[in-house]
Amino acid sequence: MKSAFFLCVLIVFFHQCFGDQNEEANGNGVVKIGVVLDMDSLVGRMGNMCISLGLEDFYKDHPNFTTRLTISARDSGGDVVKAASAALDLMKNVEVQAIIGPLTSAEAKFSVDLANISQVPILSFSATSPSLSSTSTPYFVRATLNDSVQAKPIAALFKAYGWRQAVVIYEDTEFGEGFIPYLNDALLEVGSRLQHRTVLPTSASNELINEELYKLMTMQTRVFIVHMSSPIASRLFLLVQQLGMLSKDYAWIITDGLSSLLESMDPSIIASMQGVLGVKSYIEKTKRLANFTARWKQYYKDEYPNEIEIPELNVFGLRAYDATWALALGVEKSGTRAVRFQQPIVGKASTNSTDLSTLRISPVGLKLLSAILDTQFIGLTGDIHFINGELQDSTFQIISIAGKGTREIGFWSPKYGLSPDLNQETLKKKSGYTASVVDLRPVIWPGESTAVPKGWVIPTNGVKMKIGVPVKYAFKEFVNVERDPGDNRLSVTGFSIDVFGAVLDVLPYALPYEFIPFEDGDGKMAGTYNDMVDQVFLGKYDAVVGDVTIIANRSNYVDFTPPYTESGVTMIVPMKKVQKSRAWVFLKPLTWELLLTTTWFFFFQAFMVWFLEHRINDDFRGPPMEQVGSALYFSFSMLVFAHPNLASILTVEQLQPTITDVQSLIKKHEYVGYQRNSFVKDLLLKWGFPESKLRTCGTVDEYANALSMGSSGGGVAAIFDEIPKIKVFLSHYHDKFTMAGPIFRTGGYGFVLPKNSLLLSDLSTAVLNITEGDKIEAIERAWFGKKDRQPVSSSAATSSGLSLDCFWGLFLIVGVASIGALIWFSICFWNKNHSRFGVDEQGLCQQIKVIATVFNERDHSFHSSTQRKREKEVELNRDVALANGESPLSIVVSREGLPTEATTPTRSSSASEDDDDGSSIESLSSSDYDDHDAPTQRRDTP
Repeated sequence: MKSAFFLCVLIVFFHQCFGDQNEEANGNGVVKIGVVLDMDSLVGRMGNMCISLGLEDFYKDHPNFTTRLTISARDSGGDVVKAASAALDLMKNVEVQAIIGPLTSAEAKFSVDLANISQVPILSFSATSPSLSSTSTPYFVRATLNDSVQAKPIAALFKAYGWRQAVVIYEDTEFGEGFIPYLNDALLEVGSRLQHRTVLPTSASNELINEELYKLMTMQTRVFIVHMSSPIASRLFLLVQQLGMLSKDYAWIITDGLSSLLESMDPSIIASMQGVLGVKSYIEKTKRLANFTARWKQYYKDEYPNEIEIPELNVFGLRAYDATWALALGVEKSGTRAVRFQQPIVGKASTNSTDLSTLRISPVGLKLLSAILDTQFIGLTGDIHFINGELQDSTFQIISIAGKGTREIGFWSPKYGLSPDLNQETLKKKSGYTASVVDLRPVIWPGESTAVPKGWVIPTNGVKMKIGVPVKYAFKEFVNVERDPGDNRLSVTGFSIDVFGAVLDVLPYALPYEFIPFEDGDGKMAGTYNDMVDQVFLGKYDAVVGDVTIIANRSNYVDFTPPYTESGVTMIVPMKKVQKSRAWVFLKPLTWELLLTTTWFFFFQAFMVWFLEHRINDDFRGPPMEQVGSALYFSFSMLVFAHPNLASILTVEQLQPTITDVQSLIKKHEYVGYQRNSFVKDLLLKWGFPESKLRTCGTVDEYANALSMGSSGGGVAAIFDEIPKIKVFLSHYHDKFTMAGPIFRTGGYGFVLPKNSLLLSDLSTAVLNITEGDKIEAIERAWFGKKDRQPVSSSAATSSGLSLDCFWGLFLIVGVASIGALIWFSICFWNKNHSRFGVDEQGLCQQIKVIATVFNERDHSFHSSTQRKREKEVELNRDVALANGESPLSIVVSREGLPTEATTPTRSSSASEDDDDGSSIESLSSSDYDDHDAPTQRRDTP
């Protein structure tokens, strides 16, 4: 009994002593954290050392902090199961409050599930897969960049260099697969796309890699994006070099995960990657970073003294350092202490260290997680703060592998896009986000080429493009598919086929192809044109050539070259003559309103001319009938001889369409036609035509028969079709039918290509070269005849007459001027002769008679005024002649049209020439010269 009692007292004593010691230790704030890394890998060893250095530097800079982190490390061996087992052991047996690691996204995916159960935060500085998110795994903190962030810099390179398609090669892991959807979306935003995806397991043999590379060599695309870890990527590029896929015309881009490890890769691997572009997280070079790098090299040398070369410190080691600081700040901010985990919610106790049923819950996990996410400081990699459980977007460096290392060719930032440097003055000059090749430095591409690869080539391995063509029932001038009955050999001809051949002739390279008819088992069209276009979208055809119209709903799924024909949909209707007799065709240019107005102005102008000229012009005096004739002749000459340009309208026979309005067809419930398999049916339904009123038509003769019978006779009132086909029809029946109504715009005929096709740019340029030159006209003449045989539009053939609206302004001006002249002349006439009218003494009739008599008299004052003007002119000319030493008489004689060879007489006189009022002009006499100092001359009598 005494011994048992003594034993109990001893136990209590030791319990009190060591219990107090443990409590004191807990009061000092020692907090356990776990580290799960692949200690055999370079990144794992580097991360482990940077974590230790991080804790050392942190507590040196924060000596007053009450908490201290102690590390319990586990080796994952690069295995997913081992990593999860190590994390479980740390949570269950060590009861760590947080874990740094694991390295890979696949390892982290299993570990974070355990973290969610035990509420232990996991900070990973290298798990970059976007598939890991804080939404589904709230206790996962990504202390690095999400891989999705680098998708935009890669897309910016595609936009800058003009690449439209790419092949992505990635590994079959969580790291590889999680990035692809974000890459695809980013490329689509800049008009590019992923044409093909090649996925390789991390354990892939060289034979399997070679097999996949051979497949890629048969494709047109020559831009490859590699998203792999270092071990498999190293083997890949060695094989790429051996197969000659690092030569001219190739472009390769590697992602951040591989670019960040280039400094640590074997020189032989670097030699096999010459000309490869890389997207790499940019870390600003600071003095603090330089000092830490020097300390880390010494630390590594001390840890591994037998290694000759010390690897370069990469971004993963720096991220591990910053993650350690973030965790230490979070622990201090949350006041976390070493506490016992709570008992599991379900399950019974077990001695199995990996039994999930015994996994307990950290009581401080949520508080610690919140504190970590709220931390913000300046780390070795820049500004450290978490948004949605991960670091913010970062600036990326664009590098090119050249020689034994890399060279910087530019940068990418979320705000400015691509830029040659990060100088603030340079960035301020940029107006905003750009992705242009001028923002990058020159690159030495694979094959030591300085020319930017266009991103695709035509394979030379015998593969031909599959070109779909329609099997037409009518209008075979565009595409005609025939088979030789003997050997079933295919023959495809037509206008569209010749245009396609001319386009290929313009291309700077050969394009092997074969035509594949879109037909069913009976050799007929296998569906509508929309169905045929869908075959390109589905990948069964590489292109479609034919009379395929460019319309909006088709452009949603495929791309078109520019049109090679004119565009538009309109209707064909019968024509009717608007007159049966040509006897009075000369009157058709004028409407009745214009004809009546012109006639009234004809007589009014005749009266105005006679009224103004009668008293002074002999042509408008004499017998009354002569005066009327002169006035009418003068008016008629002004009307006819001054307007020869109106005669051209008489040369057009007046033909008019029977229908010009689409709405009238709908209101009258007329039948209308369209070509079978055409998209025009959808247009007619959209415009409001009932489907019961639509009838299909095929050949040119079927068109003519349906229009001739009319809607009531079993035919149609109008046929709607595309303008190129309408012109073909009217070239056969131009005298009976015509185009009418508005033209509904479409895109014209174009060649169909898949979305973002590599051939689109070159084919489009070639089409423009053909349509802008003489080649297209030659092809049109070959299939449709000369242009002068083409029918003119109905608007030209049915020119309407000229109406009063065309000339009312002219009539207004003439009328106002004429009436103004009449009023002014009447006022002047009244003021000059009102004293002779006897207004006060005579009656109205007598006054009118007197006024008419006075008006009928010749106006002598007009001639007297003219004579005086002539005399003044003679005197002026005489003075000028005397001043110049000339004979003034010679001037007068010359002006009168008389010969001037005779000498000037000393004195002469001539009889005056009497005019109607008896006035005369005196001749010059010698007295006219006596007052002037003219030189003395011999004056002979003529």
